[in-house]
Amino acid sequence: TAPFRQGGLLDGKGLMAELKIITEKEIGNAWETLRRYKQGKTSLENRIVEEEMFFKQRHWEILRKPGDPIKPTSGWMFNSIVNKHADAMDNYPEAICLPREESDEECAQSLTNIIPVVLQRNNFEDTYSDNWWYKLKHGACAYGIFWDNKAEHGLGDVLVNKIDLLNIFWEPGIRDIQKSRNLFICDLVHLDVIKSMYPDKNIVGSAETEIKKYIYDDNVDTSDKVLVVDWYYKKGDKLHFCKFCENNVLFASENDPAYNNGWYEDGEYPIEFDVLYPEEGTPVGFGIISITKDAQLYIDTLDNLIMDYTNAAARARFLVKKGSGINEKDVLDPNKAVIEIDEGVDERRIKQFSLNTLNGYIMNFRETKVDELKETSSNRDFSQGGTMGGVTSGAAIAVLQEAGNKTSRDMSDASYRVYQRVVHKVIERMRQFYNAERVFRITGENGNNEDVKFSNASLINQPMGRPVFDIEVKAQKQNPYSTLSQNETIMNLYSAGLFAPENAQAAMVVLELMNFEGKKKAMEFVKQGMTLQNQLMQMQQEMQMMMQENAMLKGVGMEMPVA
Repeated sequence: TAPFRQGGLLDGKGLMAELKIITEKEIGNAWETLRRYKQGKTSLENRIVEEEMFFKQRHWEILRKPGDPIKPTSGWMFNSIVNKHADAMDNYPEAICLPREESDEECAQSLTNIIPVVLQRNNFEDTYSDNWWYKLKHGACAYGIFWDNKAEHGLGDVLVNKIDLLNIFWEPGIRDIQKSRNLFICDLVHLDVIKSMYPDKNIVGSAETEIKKYIYDDNVDTSDKVLVVDWYYKKGDKLHFCKFCENNVLFASENDPAYNNGWYEDGEYPIEFDVLYPEEGTPVGFGIISITKDAQLYIDTLDNLIMDYTNAAARARFLVKKGSGINEKDVLDPNKAVIEIDEGVDERRIKQFSLNTLNGYIMNFRETKVDELKETSSNRDFSQGGTMGGVTSGAAIAVLQEAGNKTSRDMSDASYRVYQRVVHKVIERMRQFYNAERVFRITGENGNNEDVKFSNASLINQPMGRPVFDIEVKAQKQNPYSTLSQNETIMNLYSAGLFAPENAQAAMVVLELMNFEGKKKAMEFVKQGMTLQNQLMQMQQEMQMMMQENAMLKGVGMEMPVA
């Protein structure tokens, strides 16, 4: 069995050929390349760690000077990120495989049914959600599409998971990750675990090229862990793979004649980046925190100043003349009902000191910064489902929401394009590794569960060529206002009589041109109504013919002469 990435460690039982292309010398060069790549993304790693603190609203912990008190924060930026994530999950994607050749239609339909099952086994919706959080915070996220040879009880299956950007290293200065000469994916593994899986390797543990760490609330101890590196590199049009730890080669595809065609035969790195706001010279970008943190800091600073001023203005303070015979503690004690003094009191001896009312321009400036943050992050009221001006119609709310939600749709469209590439890589893993026939339980068109058999026999090179599929992505879910708008549309069509049995043919034409959730079910109802209408008309015609025949028989009987 071939070793794999991110689904578990190698079991150390793969047979290695006598030919040793990757040795300790090549591993030493790989370490040097990895260190150089890590230095190239130092600023990105520092930014990610800092942005994680901003997301947790604990940014003053890293910005304040020693001895300064921790200041309170507001959640405007957090609210923007939460709402964008909700928009993304309201439009969770699903893939439809379309054939380019007529002979591939059956295979395309099978893939359309099977791919959701494969992704569901990978808990892909959780991965999609986690990556969207990461993308919104840090500007990019990464999907890993691997082959896990231990899945399905050793049969193997496609593995799709999230890869932390702190664990990936690529060539500095490139925009397309596929153009990087090398790609490293690092992971910290317990020393005793890796030694038990590779007892023949002399692994003692080291601090080679440590991975950048987040600031955790818990005390995370990594002293008993060792860095394991997955090294992907290209030679010509072939992708090769090497797993190493310290100077030990755990596995190298170039050392195994079974991988003469490379590790993954599509020749591409098994990583797909989903970028929010792209940046030149890097395959990743920047996120909402990068563009809103300054406005958030202004808001927090103003909030702290306003709170300090409010606290000062709310406290009773007095100007007391020295030697006035007034006990200061008695004056400042709110529980003291009676205060004794030596002589009479006037404003020359004690006077309350008060601050002027806070100037309104400070509050206006704060509101301006709040609006700036909301506009910059495209987190307006209608984007969050809020209404104003008495708008209550679901259709009207949906229209306003769509008009003010262009950036959310643009973000989702970008993720859909990445999702298409992820699905293409899933198909490539199936093409390479689905040698044995396997059975999938899917939901058929009639809603019943069906067992479908599938293997890569229909995906490998055929007499007509290598099957290629177009991937169409559509939203699987709709937000509540879109659903309400669709319901109103259906009710309006029903009120107009479009679904009356005599209008069934016209209804089919209208429904065919429309696009909404539940369209297929509506067309089935119309077809049923059309069938019942045809049956009714046929019965009416038969009854009319029978009545005519009875009338003719009665007429003939009346004209017969009496015997």
